[in-house]
Amino acid sequence: MVFEFLYKLLGLGVSYFGRFDEESVKNNFVLIYELLDEVLDFGYPQNIEVDTLKLYVTTESIRSKNLIIQEPTQNITMQATGVTSWRRNDIVYKKNEAFVDVIESVNLILSAKGTVLRADVQGQIVMRSFLSGMPECKFGLNDKLVLDHNTAGNNDRSAGNRLGARVGSMAGVGDGESVEIADCQFHQCVRLGKFDTDRIISFIPPDGEFELMRYRTTENVNLPFKVLPVVREGRNSVEYEILIKSNFSSKLAATNMVVNIPLPPNAIKCRIKVTGVGKAKYHPEENSMIWRISRFQGLQETSLTALVDLTPLSKPTPWSRPPIALDFQVLMFTASGLLVRFLKVFEKNNYQSVKWVRYMTKAGSYEIRI
Repeated sequence: MVFEFLYKLLGLGVSYFGRFDEESVKNNFVLIYELLDEVLDFGYPQNIEVDTLKLYVTTESIRSKNLIIQEPTQNITMQATGVTSWRRNDIVYKKNEAFVDVIESVNLILSAKGTVLRADVQGQIVMRSFLSGMPECKFGLNDKLVLDHNTAGNNDRSAGNRLGARVGSMAGVGDGESVEIADCQFHQCVRLGKFDTDRIISFIPPDGEFELMRYRTTENVNLPFKVLPVVREGRNSVEYEILIKSNFSSKLAATNMVVNIPLPPNAIKCRIKVTGVGKAKYHPEENSMIWRISRFQGLQETSLTALVDLTPLSKPTPWSRPPIALDFQVLMFTASGLLVRFLKVFEKNNYQSVKWVRYMTKAGSYEIRI
């Protein structure tokens, strides 16, 4: 809870000052003192919602933006102390939209013999809500507890919502099978009692962008890349043969891929040949080869061979062989297989809303030992 509060406090400072560093703390000491007085009560965290705090803890720039609204004191008090302190009830949009981003970081440690020592996925669901009034949203995932639940959840999934069918048909995003979520954390707007009974995420969303949920999976992780390294050490040289295969659909592609290949500390010259996609370059200041691939299509492979010359050492020391590290992004692919089955919006005015879902998997700590 302490670390969660500190992260929230950091986000609050960025929202107020644009950045939260030593200079901004010195320049806004009085305002920070006032904010701490509001968000903490006898050492216990209280309301730390940015939109609510900006109504009554203001700077000149924030005050000028709120002049048009002119919130009465009674409304501010109701929002700060009410059931939904994270949202005002007079929000109006011409076009009602909800954007959902499922962002996953896949972590891997692979031994030199090809054994998986660690494979897990850290995920978050970020939502941007541009909805009028006080809408209630219902959100469903294909986690194992949801799909094993009673038929009420199945009826809710099929009733008048095309979102799950539209997104589920995309390549690389789940196949309808259940995903076992190891643990998860929700935003305070989520009704936990509803989730415990119906296994449906029900909430009244804050206005704008917020993190709806964090989760972690450790079972059946779909690794986007398979790396097969072969390193042969000689007396005065080291030979590298590295093969990379993409394991996702051919309709998808990884972008901004960077492969960091470590070299011995006494390397002096490097001759590199890439067969396939990307360009590799020797970086003596980093003691490594950097292989950059701007776009890597699914179900393809590429390889790199290199011959590294070594300078003789007066006192030979064994090379520690640091791991190969990968960095990448793959859109519309989830390493966990998590799928948004439905997202429904209910509001008393019964307006039509548009929902969008995007998936992205990126590298966390993706290392292959050599």
